[in-house]
Amino acid sequence: MDWTVLGGLASGLLIATVTAPVGVSGAVFLLPVQLSVFAVPNPAITPTNLLFNVVAGPGALWRYRHDDALRGDLARRLVSGTLPGVVLGAAVRVFALPGPDVFRLLISALLLPLGLWLCLRTLAPQRHRPPPEGELSPRTLTGLALAVGVVGGVYGIGGGSLLGPVLVGRGLPVARVAPAALAATFATSVVGAAAYALLSLMGSGDAAPDWWLGLACGTGGLIGGYLGARLQPLVPERALRLLLGTLAAALGTLYATEALA
Repeated sequence: MDWTVLGGLASGLLIATVTAPVGVSGAVFLLPVQLSVFAVPNPAITPTNLLFNVVAGPGALWRYRHDDALRGDLARRLVSGTLPGVVLGAAVRVFALPGPDVFRLLISALLLPLGLWLCLRTLAPQRHRPPPEGELSPRTLTGLALAVGVVGGVYGIGGGSLLGPVLVGRGLPVARVAPAALAATFATSVVGAAAYALLSLMGSGDAAPDWWLGLACGTGGLIGGYLGARLQPLVPERALRLLLGTLAAALGTLYATEALA
């Protein structure tokens, strides 16, 4: 138990410090660690990830709010779309995708394209000016958030961690997207964790989170998220996006190999 708690604290701290500056909660990278290192059973690994988001989220959000980076209605639009989607995703994860092989394929299907896309968008020369935020209509943004919310509920990342890279790829600045994406992740994680808790009472035994590990990782993420948000203006955006993209692609390839083998 002591090793698990210390390992969870260290994992949450390191991952959140790196991912918070670009609007990613860290759960997208913490999930493979829980699966391979801590051997969290399926589907309990997903609500454990959501628990991490709930505990870790306020660290980065407090810092972004302190810097007045949460102004505007982008966060509200993301939350309104991802909230209903994450509930549906939780039900799909518990009742339709319980097997570890299917779960590994799902991880690879999400991480590999996301990682490659991040790298390509970062390395590609900017031949045109990025589109202004106004070109994303409220209806389009809400529909995108709903679809990502479903995927996020299945995957245990709340949804905002997928919306962030998509919106940045559309041309929105990271400083604008990161706080809103983390706010959506936090809100949907609260709802998603509650949904999994209710589903666990209906006989889905492993749908309850690993409380000790989730709280340990979340506590580390609480500190790391604050540090990452504070470091955002100091760290080159290009380096962070390349690091995240490379890590996501590598993890996706690893799990695809394991599942197919």
